[in-house]
Amino acid sequence: MRRTWWPKGQTPVLRAPFNWKRLSSIGAIALSPDRRRVRAFLRQHPGPIRAEQVVAFLRGLRRHMRGRVLVVWDRLGAHRSRLTQTYLESQRHWLEVEWLPAYAPELNPVEYLWSSLKGGDTGNLCSEGLAGVSAQVARRLRRVRRKDLAWSFLKHSGLYPSLLR
Repeated sequence: MRRTWWPKGQTPVLRAPFNWKRLSSIGAIALSPDRRRVRAFLRQHPGPIRAEQVVAFLRGLRRHMRGRVLVVWDRLGAHRSRLTQTYLESQRHWLEVEWLPAYAPELNPVEYLWSSLKGGDTGNLCSEGLAGVSAQVARRLRRVRRKDLAWSFLKHSGLYPSLLR
């Protein structure tokens, strides 16, 4: 349930063409080693996220990150796939993975990013196609970056107690 500009007491009716197309996203929140900067990354993909998209995301992430990187991951099937594991093995010189416990989305800071992206004006979006949804998600991500909300996502997860000072 979201807020709308519909008159008070009247239930809004949103009409949208029904189709089974899906826009999926893969994202990361990066904290610098000195804990001074935090950045949010997002890549959108039509259809479900599979191992190929995970590897492509990690390759893109490498272009933005210097030094060693620790990825804290949930147990999505694409993260555990043979293709992804092979790629991770070949990238051990800069990339390390730690796994979150199963069924613990509250520990994953990226879940708070998703919640923020899905909320607000994206919650009632009634788009004709995936391009409109993608553009709206990109606008919301710019707002997250501008307001520096990634810090609060990390703090709220509880994984980084030193950030709570």
